[in-house]
Amino acid sequence: MMRQSQKIQQITVEAPRNLGPIHLSYQVFGQDLHTHPVVMINHALTGDANVSGSTGWWKQLVGPEKAIDTNRFSVISFNIPGNGVLGSTLKNFEKFHTADIAHIFFQGLKKLQIRNLYALIGGSIGGCIGWEFMAQFGKIVERFVPIATDWKSTDWLIANCHLQELILKNSKNPVHDARIHAMMCYRTPNSFTHRFQRTTNTDAGLYNVETWLEHHGNKLKNRFSLQSYLTVNHLLRSVNCERSGRTLEDIFAKSKTTFHLISVDSDLFFTPEPIHATYQRLKENRLDVNYYEIQSLYGHDAFLIEYDQMNKILTPILN
Repeated sequence: MMRQSQKIQQITVEAPRNLGPIHLSYQVFGQDLHTHPVVMINHALTGDANVSGSTGWWKQLVGPEKAIDTNRFSVISFNIPGNGVLGSTLKNFEKFHTADIAHIFFQGLKKLQIRNLYALIGGSIGGCIGWEFMAQFGKIVERFVPIATDWKSTDWLIANCHLQELILKNSKNPVHDARIHAMMCYRTPNSFTHRFQRTTNTDAGLYNVETWLEHHGNKLKNRFSLQSYLTVNHLLRSVNCERSGRTLEDIFAKSKTTFHLISVDSDLFFTPEPIHATYQRLKENRLDVNYYEIQSLYGHDAFLIEYDQMNKILTPILN
């Protein structure tokens, strides 16, 4: 039986390092599990597991006869624990890092008896968790597609997460204000100029760029909790595949996975230079690795906007 969208499900798994039981929620799209190859998609910072269907955040790319074809695949996506879906929280979130989340996702797959992934795809923090998953459990992944992301939190990323935390802990309107700052990292100065041209909203007495930022701040405030924002922001600053002391080259020395690294030329958040440097390191280590660069005005958010380019990149990878 094929279904376009499956309602949210929940299982309980054990977190690593004696961090306790975790209620892990997920959704499946397309073919039933264990009947077709499995594609796992990790969502971005304020996203969720709802990747397809009428309300799916990546519905332009995940669906029947689309780049991630639900006629051919079982598509599974887990919610990052603590992102608020079904009331999920991580009360001791400061003790967790992205490798723990990758471990939790692997336990979820194990509990669902999924032993192999045709592809693991993740954007932004979802790709960071993907890198951490690869470092621990990469043997089960045939194709890895990290998008606008890297295997570590750079100093620039840590700095932005630090400012986000200060806003979240000190602002009178924390989620709203933190989101406004984040949108200025997710987009670019040129995209603002191209869209707004210093025009004004006479009714509000504001520039249109200001009303747009206010809209995004209010929109997230209405659906995302302060606790959830603090949790995922903390996780984003924690990314480090080399935390064990092993180098990237050592970790992936015997990897048989095909790596497909995708960056955005104008990304101000996960800038393309470190991603290309990762590509070079893996290539010099004789891994099967490819590099793609989206050309866009829109910066980090381009993987949520430039669907024609994303389609041209993903379709041959998944075929």
